[in-house]
Amino acid sequence: MMLAVLPLSLAAGGADAASSAGCEGGAFSVLGRTQNATIPASALGTSFRVQGKYNQFDVDAATLGIRNFTMTGAPNPLDITGGVPTPVFASKLPDHRGLTLNSGLTVEITGESIEIGRTGLGISMKSQAKDCANGGIFQMEVERQDGTPTLFTHVLAEGPNPQLKAFYFDNRNFRDREGDEVPYKDITVIVPARVNFGNDFSRKFVGRDSPQVATRRAEPDCENRIATRFPAIPFATVRHCGGVSRWDVASGGRMGQVMGEDAVEVAPPATECVQNCQAQNRVRGRSTVLGFPFPVNGADRLQPRFPPQSTASLGSVASNPR
Repeated sequence: MMLAVLPLSLAAGGADAASSAGCEGGAFSVLGRTQNATIPASALGTSFRVQGKYNQFDVDAATLGIRNFTMTGAPNPLDITGGVPTPVFASKLPDHRGLTLNSGLTVEITGESIEIGRTGLGISMKSQAKDCANGGIFQMEVERQDGTPTLFTHVLAEGPNPQLKAFYFDNRNFRDREGDEVPYKDITVIVPARVNFGNDFSRKFVGRDSPQVATRRAEPDCENRIATRFPAIPFATVRHCGGVSRWDVASGGRMGQVMGEDAVEVAPPATECVQNCQAQNRVRGRSTVLGFPFPVNGADRLQPRFPPQSTASLGSVASNPR
């Protein structure tokens, strides 16, 4: 019961905006494999590394959650890291609520793309990644036989260098244009508010969580007042923490990761597709890129980093953010 393939370009709001130059020389390996394979469950251990030229991450074998997602800083004309290894996510972990992945690991490698998957009784998980310096570079998908949602918890990385500590922020470039109509192909779209993540090291490093058939949980203990452009409503309330986000992902839905210019463009969202997703379910074509301020103003950085109950509610995810 593996998921229908959701094309990885769904992870980018406007997949065509990212140039193939950003993927030049990209290629993944996993457990010594660089070609399609099925790796027996007995050979997986508790975790394993997916290694690419531009991106690398560790995978928890039992859940297919990931840890230590890092952009390597390998030279590329479209690099967003400033040429240094840049930690992005400490972890992205699904809560399978007692269901277990116990099959062998399927590995499909095509050019700079990799897809890994495992199944168990009543559940399947799949992760896809592209070894590129920017764009839609990662997504996780889940399907449960009982059809209920799965909680995904995303924790941003900290790392030893304070300037590389990733944080969520309310993007002022979007907030100050909220409600405007901007061009998209031969139509216009309305600028929404936008939460991105960035750091204090590279003025090009920016990303966003990209949901499809997934809903972010509001965090009442991370309530932020963000200034708006509207005199009648001078502040918006954003219930989002600075270092963690939690998402209820529908069975057949996914969470993507978009980096660079694609993370700060204005385009219609992908359609709510959970099976047999085709090109018409993707967002493609020209879009308006609003960018983001660097450095990010302190008033727009979402606080606190974790809710006060994070140790209890997030477990080891919050207590071990690296």
